Amino acid sequence: MSGTDRTKTPVTPDGPIVILVEPQLGENIGMAARAMGNFGLTRLRLVKPRDGWPSMSAQRAAAGADHILTAVELFDSVEAAVADCSLLFATSARAHDQAKPVVGPEAAARETIGETAKGGTVGILFGRERWGLQNEEVALAGRIVTFPVNPAFASLNLAQAVLLMGYEWFKHATGGALPHAMPERSERASSYQMQTFFDNLVAELDKVEFLRPPEKRDVMLVNLRNIFSRMEPTKQDMHTLHGVVMAIAEGRKGPANGGVLDGEGATRLRALLAEHSDGRAQSDSGGSVRGLARLLRRNPTDAERLLWQALKTDRRFAAQFKRQTPVGRHIPDFVSFVRRIAVEIVHEGENESVARDRIARKAWLEARGYRVCFLHAGDIEQDLAPQLDRIAAPGSD
Repeated sequence: MSGTDRTKTPVTPDGPIVILVEPQLGENIGMAARAMGNFGLTRLRLVKPRDGWPSMSAQRAAAGADHILTAVELFDSVEAAVADCSLLFATSARAHDQAKPVVGPEAAARETIGETAKGGTVGILFGRERWGLQNEEVALAGRIVTFPVNPAFASLNLAQAVLLMGYEWFKHATGGALPHAMPERSERASSYQMQTFFDNLVAELDKVEFLRPPEKRDVMLVNLRNIFSRMEPTKQDMHTLHGVVMAIAEGRKGPANGGVLDGEGATRLRALLAEHSDGRAQSDSGGSVRGLARLLRRNPTDAERLLWQALKTDRRFAAQFKRQTPVGRHIPDFVSFVRRIAVEIVHEGENESVARDRIARKAWLEARGYRVCFLHAGDIEQDLAPQLDRIAAPGSD
């Protein structure tokens, strides 16, 4: 059933006994057991069930609460069923004109916890589906429990009544702990990452002449920036938003159709990727980092394109190198797993994050037996042959 996870350890504090007096339908017994299972109640007693016991219809309606049904205790009288209870509650929607405390389910739950903590046994009586408990049965209880419901329509079915009592007891017994919470978010985006994203957004908006008329441009930019500042986005959020902007911008002629980023756009991508992976495991970065790496593969700079073409055709390296491929938690520009070589291209005007990420990547790769070659983009574009020789010559770096 939805919400049922048998791999988790059930929470079963020491709770009250649920006592159903002369229940008429097996389905109602099963649904009551299901409600008990929802809130960690395990002890169910039946007083003269009309259709006998065991009941196949109860088992079907229990929706997996079989552990409760198989442990059911049967009694021939209410007196016998409650004989060992040191505190007994009788549930009723009607006034019985008996001089005893009338409490709500929350107060009953608090008393139940206090009594069981002292080693006492607490029972909760639930009456017949059609007319509830009789006066002499209510007289056996020390408290009457009633629910804050519409007085003109106060009748609850059996399982609903059991569920309400179980809910209040379990809430108090567990301190109101919820079974799950919002997953932990990644750390908040840095000012640099926010600015990089915003610069990229503005550049794309300028291309489509969104920020007009000119006299309103500054106000529009302030409003846009405030939208993202109020969000308090995480690094993951920024990567997702950046990917959205790039996908929209490239929709006119995206990488799949032959379009590529200009040099400035590719540089911004590398800066975002470097900052997001700085000191973090690749598995922490999520799909957005892999998405950025794929975008970089589809949008090489001139130097990368030249070098990649040479690595594919040079007989010394043919079919040995891969582009933007993860090696552990890092993604070097080029890597040969056969030769244990990683090649990094240093581009003009790179920022501190990119440089810092490259140094960390070099140390990590070298510690695992890779030789790392740093090649400058300008040198590749000017004269490629010596750079290929550097890659081929062991110990040249």
